[in-house]
Amino acid sequence: FLGVCGDEFSILRSPQSVVFRDGSWPIPGERIPDIAALSMGFSVEDDLPWPGLAVGDLFHRPRATVLVTVKGVDKLTLPVKGISYPIENAVPFSLDSVANAIHTLFSEETPVVLQLAPSEERVYMVGKANSVFEDLSVTLRQLRNRLFQENSILSSLPLNSLSRNNEVDLLFLSELQVLHDIASLLSRHKHLAKDHSPDLYSLELAGLEEVGKRYGEDSQQFKDALQILVDSLQKFADEMFNLYSGNAVVEVVAVKTFNSPLMRKTRSILQSSESETENPYNLAYPYNYNYSVIFNIILWMMIGLALAVIVISYNLWNMDPGYDSIIYRMTNQKIRMD
Repeated sequence: FLGVCGDEFSILRSPQSVVFRDGSWPIPGERIPDIAALSMGFSVEDDLPWPGLAVGDLFHRPRATVLVTVKGVDKLTLPVKGISYPIENAVPFSLDSVANAIHTLFSEETPVVLQLAPSEERVYMVGKANSVFEDLSVTLRQLRNRLFQENSILSSLPLNSLSRNNEVDLLFLSELQVLHDIASLLSRHKHLAKDHSPDLYSLELAGLEEVGKRYGEDSQQFKDALQILVDSLQKFADEMFNLYSGNAVVEVVAVKTFNSPLMRKTRSILQSSESETENPYNLAYPYNYNYSVIFNIILWMMIGLALAVIVISYNLWNMDPGYDSIIYRMTNQKIRMD
C-alpha cells in the first residue's frame, strides 16, 4: 500500500517487485504519473532523476495501481507509518498516459482501467471495467439513492456530527460509498486480479473539501469527516491489496490547493451553474509525445505533394502534342488516311 499525502509521499506497504529507498528526496508534483508508470514497469518520455524509486524485478511487476486523490487537506495521518518523501509544486495531474500505455500494450487481454471523479460525474472505463463496474453509481442522483439502500455504509459508519439531511455531508459519504462498492464489485470477479494484464484505478474525492468550505476546517464536522475518510481509505487499501494477493500499489494524494495556472475546468456539485476558469496568461495546451510524429508526417507529406505537382506541371507545360500525346498522334494519322 503506497500513499502520497499532500506534501508527503508515504509508503505504507508495497510488493517486493517495487523498491523504494528511504530518504528525504522531494517529488515534483507533475511527475507523480511517471512514478506510477515506472512502478508498473512502463517507460516514460523523460528520464525521472528521482532516486527514491529503485530498479526492482522487471519480470514481476504489480498487477494493479490504485491512485486516490483527496482534495481539501494537505496531509492525512494514516494508521500505518512508512517511508515518506516530500512533494513540491503540487499541480493537477492525471493518469491518462498510463491508461493509454496499458490499453495499447494489453488491448487483447482487456485489462481493467477505471478513472472516476464522482463530484464531477466524470467516469472513464476501458476493458473489463465496463462489465465489472456496470452497477457502480457514477451520477449524483445514483450516488444519493445508493446511500439510502439497505446495504449502504450509512448503517455501519459512525457519523458523529455529520448529518444525513445535509447535501454536503451526503456528498462526502457518497464518495466513501464508491470506495466500498469498487472493492465489493471487484471481489465478485477475483479472476481478473490474477491475470497477466495490469489494472489501473484513478479516483478523485472532493467531498472533504466541500465539508471544509461549509463548516470550516476547525469545526467538529470537518474533524469527524477527516477521521472517517482516513479509516475508509485504510480499509479500501487493505481490501484492494488483498484482492490482488499483495501485488498491488495503492496511492493516496492529499492536496489542499493545486499550484498551477493550468487548472482544469471543473464543476462543483453544490452550485447550479458551471463556473468558467479564466486563463490570464493565455497559455497553450501541453503537447503529448505524439505531436512531433504527427507534425513530421504532415510536413513531409505536404512537401512531397508540392514537389509532385511542380514536376507534373513542368512536364505538361513542355510536352510536344505531336510526339508526346497519343491523342494528337492518332488524330494526325487519321487525317492523313482520309
